[in-house]
Formats: sequence, C-alpha cells, structure tokens
Amino acid sequence: MKSIKITILGKQYPIKVEESEEETMRRIAQYVDDRFMQYKKELKKQQETTVMVLAALSLAEEIFEERRRNRELNKKEDKLMQDVNESLEEFIEEISVSQ
Repeated sequence: MKSIKITILGKQYPIKVEESEEETMRRIAQYVDDRFMQYKKELKKQQETTVMVLAALSLAEEIFEERRRNRELNKKEDKLMQDVNESLEEFIEEISVSQ
C-alpha cells in the first residue's frame, strides 16, 4: 500500500492505495473535485456540506445511468450472441443434412 494525498475543495486527504491504483485514484479525485467545484460555483450561497451532498447525488446519478446503459448493452450483446449461435446451429444442421 502507498500513502498519497488527494485534494477535494482545497482540502487534502491522505488515503492508502495499491501502487497500481495510484494514477486511477488521482484521476477519480480530480474528477470529484472538479464536480464539487462546479457545484460550489453554481451554489455560492450554500454551505459547503450542502454543495458536497448535491454534487455527490449528481455523481451517484451518473453512476446509476452508466449502470443502466451497461445493463442494456449486456442484454443486446446476449441477444446478438443468441442469434449468432442459432444461426450457426442452423448452418451446421443444413451442412449435416446435405451430406
């Protein structure tokens, strides 16, 4: 494990990550910080905790939407593979019958 510091809304947070995950964690932290800063600019009069909660909800919504899209793609992929398998079975059967 490696100790690194990430910055969110100007505050540093020490975290431990696997060395192989360091760059990914830094990118995630930057993404979260960018989103929080965006909300902070838009909601200037709100308390920081409110901004963070609203930004976190936005990030969660994004994750849920991506999961929904992923499920849809998996269903389409499953259907496509089923169609390909059925076509291959029909083709093999046709070859077997014609011989």
